[in-house]
Amino acid sequence: MNKNSQIEHLVGKKAKLNITYEPFSFQILNFLNDLSISLDNNFNNKNYPDLKALSFFCRKNNILSLKNKHHNKESTRFGLGLLFHVTPSNIPTNFAYSLIFGLITGNSNIVKVPSKKFEEINIICEAFNKVLKKKKYNKIKDMIAVLRYESGNELVTKKYSLMCDARLIWGGDQTINDIKKFNTKPKNIDIPFSDRYSISLINSDKILKLSNNDLSNLVRNFYNDTYAVDQNACSSPHLILWSGKAKSQSKKRFWSQLNDSIKKRYTSPLISTVDSYSRLVKEIIKNKNIHSYKSFSKSLYVVTLKKIIPNLFLDKTKWGFFFECDIKNLDSLSHVTNKGLQTLTYFGYEKKFLKNYFSKRNFNGIDRIVPFGQALNINLIWDGYDLTKILSREIEIK
Repeated sequence: MNKNSQIEHLVGKKAKLNITYEPFSFQILNFLNDLSISLDNNFNNKNYPDLKALSFFCRKNNILSLKNKHHNKESTRFGLGLLFHVTPSNIPTNFAYSLIFGLITGNSNIVKVPSKKFEEINIICEAFNKVLKKKKYNKIKDMIAVLRYESGNELVTKKYSLMCDARLIWGGDQTINDIKKFNTKPKNIDIPFSDRYSISLINSDKILKLSNNDLSNLVRNFYNDTYAVDQNACSSPHLILWSGKAKSQSKKRFWSQLNDSIKKRYTSPLISTVDSYSRLVKEIIKNKNIHSYKSFSKSLYVVTLKKIIPNLFLDKTKWGFFFECDIKNLDSLSHVTNKGLQTLTYFGYEKKFLKNYFSKRNFNGIDRIVPFGQALNINLIWDGYDLTKILSREIEIK
């Protein structure tokens, strides 16, 4: 069989892919709002919190809010042309956000989804296809091609790399380097979203002051940042830093509440039990920086470190395996910040304080600082890239 015949077209098989809009056009805005309605009305996404988040992101009010924040009314901008999206294999909704970013910025899009057949991908593509049947969206229908093929099919990747004006490459360093080997147009722009790690910061003194209900809400937010994606997202924390004077009591309260939440909500993959236990044994044998460790359940391992050391997360954790460490103050962050660090989620600090603190220190890392519960809230500024500007071109008029 010819390799090209192994392409599975999920959306837009006959798309023309040569249409551009100005960023945040009302035609795109209305289309995305209808997509949100389709997701809400036609699928039981109560079992899919990631689909709920996607639906919310597509709502007209949210896109208008993004427009007010990112769109310069004084400039004349249009999409670059055709974008080729190579999306990651471990986050099923990522392809949709990448595609939506392409549409918002006024571009036509070819999107390669993971080979693994996530149910969420089917649901999202069905929603796209339903909305694109509306006659008023014929033009947008020509801007979208969502397809699935094996990563080893280099002929297809080569073909689309030569066609596009920009490539959004999501994945590990090896994936990014492999894609970059394919020739592109001279003015092509590559935007790599490489493998990253993330951490959390907790003010222990504030934990003790929380009511049981507030603690439950905080733990729910932390759960959504981590267990909702099996800790696979680059923005899911792997290291928890504890500040303040009530560390011992706060840790006990926080981890116990999280363990209770896990028992009620989380169904771990079969491989996770062996994987997490093997990781624990590996750390005990090789890691001289371990102070203590505790297994709350098969889905919650907490390893306490003696001190912060560089390069902790060359081999990231997942399925509820966390490192934690006590710090005296925020200056300790300088020991773990590097260009591999993406997101810092926090609790117990005021936004104004953090903004003032980090504006005066040029740490070599951290692209995002957000409260618990917002780790997975992907946006038009991601990994330090302002996608509104990068994925559109400005026409200078004097």
